Amino acid sequence: MLLNKNTNDNFTPRQLKLPLDIEKIIDISDPVYTLCEVMDHIDLTRYFVEKDCKTGRPRCDSDKMLKIILFTFMEHGISSLRNIEKLCRTDIRYMYLLDGMKAPSFATFGNFIRNELTTSIEQIFIDINSYIFDQEHVDLHHTYIDGTKIEANANRYTWVWKKSCIKNRNKVFEKISLLIDTMNSEVLSFLNVKLEKRDEYAIDYVEALLENYQKAINLEVSKFVSGAGHKKSIHQKQYQEMQGYLERLKKYAKHLEVCGERRNSYSKTDHDATFMRIKRDYMGNDQLLPAYNMQASICDEYIAVIDAKPYASDMECFQPLMEKFNATYGHYPTYPVADAGYGSYNNYLYCEEHGMEKYMKFTMFERETKNEKYHYDPYRAVNFKRDEQGNLICPNNKKFIYKCDRHIYKNQYGRTEEIYECEDCAGCPYRSECCKRSHGNRTVRLNRELTEIHKEVINNLESIHGALLCMNRSIQSEGTFGIIKWDRSYKRLFRRGEKAVILEFTLISCGYNLYKYHNKKHRTSIAA
Repeated sequence: MLLNKNTNDNFTPRQLKLPLDIEKIIDISDPVYTLCEVMDHIDLTRYFVEKDCKTGRPRCDSDKMLKIILFTFMEHGISSLRNIEKLCRTDIRYMYLLDGMKAPSFATFGNFIRNELTTSIEQIFIDINSYIFDQEHVDLHHTYIDGTKIEANANRYTWVWKKSCIKNRNKVFEKISLLIDTMNSEVLSFLNVKLEKRDEYAIDYVEALLENYQKAINLEVSKFVSGAGHKKSIHQKQYQEMQGYLERLKKYAKHLEVCGERRNSYSKTDHDATFMRIKRDYMGNDQLLPAYNMQASICDEYIAVIDAKPYASDMECFQPLMEKFNATYGHYPTYPVADAGYGSYNNYLYCEEHGMEKYMKFTMFERETKNEKYHYDPYRAVNFKRDEQGNLICPNNKKFIYKCDRHIYKNQYGRTEEIYECEDCAGCPYRSECCKRSHGNRTVRLNRELTEIHKEVINNLESIHGALLCMNRSIQSEGTFGIIKWDRSYKRLFRRGEKAVILEFTLISCGYNLYKYHNKKHRTSIAA
């Protein structure tokens, strides 16, 4: 029963001062309005299918949750799920995006990202870019490519080395051969049975060896003894030793399968991560750390395409990135501009096949263009003179004789090098400067096609257009990763696995493009 009718404690004077319309509090130039402008022009119904659930709590609105997540990445670059939940309860702009919906929990946000966005975020990223690029008239024919290695969310001392696995597997092969000799001499010779040895042993063959050995001596595995006070028979010792070798072969086979043909290592806690050297080495001893090679294609300061690969070399990441660019926008960029990490014979020929100009530096580009002593070195094979028959002539007027063609390892276009040997280096006054070998004649390797490509690249990059493109690349691509990694402190991945890493990096790219679009739009409005 209510005894006291005093209701003065049920309200405060501040309640009468708060405006009923939240939009009156948010500044007109706030990024939340830019986000709403972009997202309102995108049809999200094809990505989120509403499920008819007659029991349980009401389902959270997928569109509103996506806007909140993208706004968080737009403002902060990266944020924890608990921080997103806190912002929904305390930040008035997030309440504006919720539009009356109850603030979801951090677990709800996590389930939404994991279950809904893993398969659809890349297409959402394309839709966001389509609107922004149409508004900003972005040039998709000039693209600036760069990559950075970001540490994976994996334990640092869980490496598996491919070469070590192969080396230890070969040692197991030798031990199996010795054990087979022991089995044949000590046990099976009395039964007129012999096990066959091989140089290498497949897992199925070792399993067959165990089965044949067990049948030949009528061995009962269920009667094996163990522990103190029990003496193992010679049959049990040999059988269990072979079993141990079999388990090791299975372990090495699994490691080599996960590692694949194009990698030399992986992490046990993230099988898609590869151990690489990264710029941010907090150990201070140039230690290899599990990481991903994050690639980005920048057009007019916006991220057009992103990719994540477990390869330490940028050369192997160029072609997949360009294929993704073509699949997204329907054409290849005319001018792909990149640093010396991307210039290779394979990538240059790939550009020729797909109508792209060669504006990627090669490894020795700086020495070729800026070091006159190296460029005009008379003892370099490319600077040798040729006689009327086209033979190379060294500074001592000796002829180089063609020996053979040698195939370049792992070259997809069948690249070969021509090997030439000097006819006689004996008594040459230039031998100390020309030939590094203390005995024999000097040999040189030439690839005329690659030499011509390098000349074309130098001409392209030293032109006025090429100089402007190189300057823009250092501003746009390096600046993009500078903002993401240093201004927004994104230096380590939060998710594991290649698909989850692409999801995370795509969310960051969505937030970055929205952030860049808002800044350009706001700057233009102030100038007007």
